[in-house]
Amino acid sequence: MNRGREPQKLIDMPVKIRLQRHGKKGKPFYWIVAADSRSKRDGKYLEKLGTYNPNVNPAEINLDVDGAVQWLDNGAQPTDTARAILSYKGVMLKKHLAGGVRKGAFTEEQAEEKFNAWLKGKNKEVEAKRSKLNDAEVKVKAEALAAEKAVNEQRIADATAVEEVEEEVPATDQAEETTDEAVEFSATEEVAEETAKEEE
Repeated sequence: MNRGREPQKLIDMPVKIRLQRHGKKGKPFYWIVAADSRSKRDGKYLEKLGTYNPNVNPAEINLDVDGAVQWLDNGAQPTDTARAILSYKGVMLKKHLAGGVRKGAFTEEQAEEKFNAWLKGKNKEVEAKRSKLNDAEVKVKAEALAAEKAVNEQRIADATAVEEVEEEVPATDQAEETTDEAVEFSATEEVAEETAKEEE
């Protein structure tokens, strides 16, 4: 099978465009490949068409659009997930426009214009989503900061109240100590008087 830019017509080999998993546990990273449908999921492939990283939002997709269109023209069948990714990146539209050019519905320049216009709109959507997510992240951080400030202010207010209570408490302690000393002193005087009377 040809590994270059121009795949041969597929006769005996049922080719699928599918995802091949890479990356560590819990952090999947996929290659988008054209592979023999009988080979293992992560086994041999005929050509690597791009990558798909679902760990970021929005997902990051790098794809050779022209290479994918060629494989589709030569009979490769995408899996459901791969079809969704190809459609998202405009491969299915480009294949459709190429069919229109072959039938003479419009020229290649017109097809390219239509594809570029679609691509421009798609990029705007992605940027809008990215900026919306950034705004939401900033808002969440601001709310968390405000909540933290409120908690800190409450702690300071509680600490001040405790200090005021502690300042009042020593004054009463001193008064209690004074009365205790007075009681002890009077008791000592009484004992001394009783001792003096007994001696007499």
